[in-house]
Amino acid sequence: MSDYRIYYDGRCPICIASRKWIEALAWRGGITFRDVNHPREAAELPREAQLHALGQMHVQTPDGRLLGGFDAARALLPRMPLLWPLWPLLHLPGMTWLGRHLYAAIATRRYTLSRCLGHTCRR
Repeated sequence: MSDYRIYYDGRCPICIASRKWIEALAWRGGITFRDVNHPREAAELPREAQLHALGQMHVQTPDGRLLGGFDAARALLPRMPLLWPLWPLLHLPGMTWLGRHLYAAIATRRYTLSRCLGHTCRR
């Protein structure tokens, strides 16, 4: 495999927006997207990852590693030249812990946040 494969929730507005940003920033290519709502595409993931596929983005790297959540997002930075300055910052001590917790907080609330960002959030 020569591309990074991104497995994402194609029914989630935040996930769809993230895909569009990644496509725009990764102008060098080398990334393919797989919607885990399609059984054939989800079946490409190992069984354990399939269980968590709708809870967080997963990235399969060209060398075969499978990463999820913050680690997956951080692994994509080399494909997006404009974001290269973030690479060293996201590897500072404590950033993995912080990034994983922040990613998890957003991922678990992504549908609520999507509604709020679309100006339809009401209390």
